[in-house]
Amino acid sequence: MAKARHYKRLEKNAISSLANLAQRVFALFGRGILRFFRACDSKLTIMVVPHSRGKVVNFQTNVFALVFGIVLVIGIVASFIYFKRQDSGIREELANATKENRELLASFDELRDENNNVLQSAKRFKSSLSQTLSLLGISQSKTIANNTNSDSDLNSLFETQETASGLTKEVADMKQLSSFLEDSIQPIEQIGKMLENQESLFTDIPNIWPIKGGIGHISQHFGQNRHPISGVWYIHKGLDISTFRSGDPIMATANGQVVTVAYDSGFGNYVIIKHKHGMYTRYCHMSTVKVKKGQFVSQRDIIGTIGNTGLSTGPHLHYEIHIGSDVVDPAQYVNVKLTNTK
Repeated sequence: MAKARHYKRLEKNAISSLANLAQRVFALFGRGILRFFRACDSKLTIMVVPHSRGKVVNFQTNVFALVFGIVLVIGIVASFIYFKRQDSGIREELANATKENRELLASFDELRDENNNVLQSAKRFKSSLSQTLSLLGISQSKTIANNTNSDSDLNSLFETQETASGLTKEVADMKQLSSFLEDSIQPIEQIGKMLENQESLFTDIPNIWPIKGGIGHISQHFGQNRHPISGVWYIHKGLDISTFRSGDPIMATANGQVVTVAYDSGFGNYVIIKHKHGMYTRYCHMSTVKVKKGQFVSQRDIIGTIGNTGLSTGPHLHYEIHIGSDVVDPAQYVNVKLTNTK
């Protein structure tokens, strides 16, 4: 019990000491505040004395108002400097944005020109595709065939109105052009399939240049000519093709079977190949022959080389095409540009 009373006295003494300390602290703080406000409330007199003999101007104020005014002026000046710098940054950003906007407008104009070029190319493509499909007898889709008499335009692709959704004319044109090209895929694929189916026909008809690499020139054409040896006018029944040298490879101009490998005093070493559709080709004045009678050859196979055998004034190939018993001009079948050497 004695210890309990002792602890209670100590507790009361501690609480009392803390209360006294807090009271002294608050009293000291209060006196400090009071002194501060008294100091701020101190009266000041500011005198403005001009150098001339003018009237002296007196201003009466207190410390608080003076300090507040100084802080206010400093704040206004700092704000002015800050916003001035901000304004300079905004002006610079605005100038950069204006420059970028001009560049974007220039790029847009260039894009618009390219868009117009694409549309003009599409118009020509549509016209050519429609004509090709008509020649080949392939039915045209509605997108391609519709309104073909309206200056060959791509239907509504070249209308000048903007779409209801707000898209620009250029974007709308590109969307319709994409749709048009998508619809063009099917007829083009049909053309490819048709050409693929006709590939065998092309290889069965003698329609290529008989000298490998497309070299050589026509030294004498088909038809009426003066004989290079006798000087007598006669009907030349083929094409004379010269490369100015012997040994250049001669190709079969179509698939077929070798029916003749022989020598003649006029034709020299020559080969005759039989093709489908009643067609024959003859290759004369050959230096060497690389095929045998009865052998089947494919278009572009090497059958021999250019020579100067038989009745000839120099190394060349005499090339003939026969259809049945008729001799025809080979120039109508070879698919190269012939140069008139006369």
